[in-house]
Amino acid sequence: MKVVRAWVVLWLAAFCAAASAQAVRELPDFTRLVDEQGNAVVNISTTQAPRRTGAVPQVPGIEDEEVLEFFRRFIPRQQPGPSPRPEARSLGSGFIISADGYILTNAHVVDGADEINVRFTDKREFKAKVIGTDRRTDIAVIKIDATSLPAVRFGDPAKLKVGEWVVAIGSPFGFENTVTAGIVSAKGRSLPQENFVPFIQTDVAINPGNSGGPLFNMRGEVVGINSQIYSRTGGFMGLSFAIPIDVALDIQKQLREKGRVARGRIGVVIQEVTRDLATSFGLERPRGALVNSVEKGSPADKAGIEATDIILSFDGKPVEGSSDLPRIVGSTRPGSQSAVEVWRKGQTRKLQITVAELQEDRVAARDFPGRSKPQAEAPANRLGLVVGELSAEQKKGLHLTHGLVVTEVRPDSKADVRKGDVLLTMVHKGQHTELRSVDQFNRLLAGLDKNAVITLQVRRGESTAFVTISGLTDKG
Repeated sequence: MKVVRAWVVLWLAAFCAAASAQAVRELPDFTRLVDEQGNAVVNISTTQAPRRTGAVPQVPGIEDEEVLEFFRRFIPRQQPGPSPRPEARSLGSGFIISADGYILTNAHVVDGADEINVRFTDKREFKAKVIGTDRRTDIAVIKIDATSLPAVRFGDPAKLKVGEWVVAIGSPFGFENTVTAGIVSAKGRSLPQENFVPFIQTDVAINPGNSGGPLFNMRGEVVGINSQIYSRTGGFMGLSFAIPIDVALDIQKQLREKGRVARGRIGVVIQEVTRDLATSFGLERPRGALVNSVEKGSPADKAGIEATDIILSFDGKPVEGSSDLPRIVGSTRPGSQSAVEVWRKGQTRKLQITVAELQEDRVAARDFPGRSKPQAEAPANRLGLVVGELSAEQKKGLHLTHGLVVTEVRPDSKADVRKGDVLLTMVHKGQHTELRSVDQFNRLLAGLDKNAVITLQVRRGESTAFVTISGLTDKG
């Protein structure tokens, strides 16, 4: 028995040692990647002529009040007198994309620079000129006068998997060629006011100065440009965002060829399709971009796209969420013909559209001022709303042919509307009904089950939005 026990103990010890050795072998080793690719990453600093101002210096990314107070106390305000010599300040990173000196970085790194300095790991320094910048995607292309430079290799961001190891090389806080590593946390992230970039989210330590630097996969290929961090203090908090390299390369190509970026537009106002909206419109699951309104004379108008359509695909690419549509349309060359698949009144339809060039897209707003006033009133209906009919003069002023104005919202109402809103259309189980009279609206509500889910198209000021309501009262 003792011999058996001893054998079991030895076997367990050997098994644990082997497992530990295997775990050590499986830990990633970044040394080869850094040796091969590190010399293609550069530090970028700029010189900017001083602007006379008494304002507190602005530090990108720093929102913490205590940190700002430090700058108020210890950085002197500029005083009248002879201009001091401009100071070079390390702002970010970049990487070489061609042997003849083209470099990719972020637009905000070189924005406003009077002089740009590029420094290599071997301490060589070059002056750079800006070839072009695109603020919408935060991409910039700069050029130095040099040849036979080490250039990075490019990977395919579409093949990145969540949980995969990635590496960043950059100059956080001016510390050149700093290497940090982590994993891909998510893909296709949308950020506020960033409609044209499906960001790669990572937990790689990124700090001010990393901006514009490359994000590598484990094969040593650049898959993204480190661009933004989520931070309340200006420092790393585990949320970093990179621009996919395929997006950046498309932008840099246009900047090098034309000096500007041309984006497509179709002229619609859209909103997200929630689960309740999907139920109201008869969709099997929430997907697509719900069209609130169509600009008159726009490509969408000419193609036959209507308000209340849900765009399911564009140019053969699926639109899973409303944020997908601006990206897909924006990357479509103006003047090209594209196929659009829409969900309309319970069935799909395919349309052809000629894409125009983007000037300014709008997104449906929920918080906008009301303006019309009622001419007639009725008792509260099953939504807890008192509505009235628009006069001919009001319809003319609002450019409407139908609609009911909300004159009162009862405290127990579940409807997310307010006094002065105009209700245009009701959607239930894929059926769209234009609202033309108080009696008609109340009859529609009276015929619904208490637990019915309905959607109202609401006009507020110059904008429209769809509002979903779950459940009605037993009676008005």
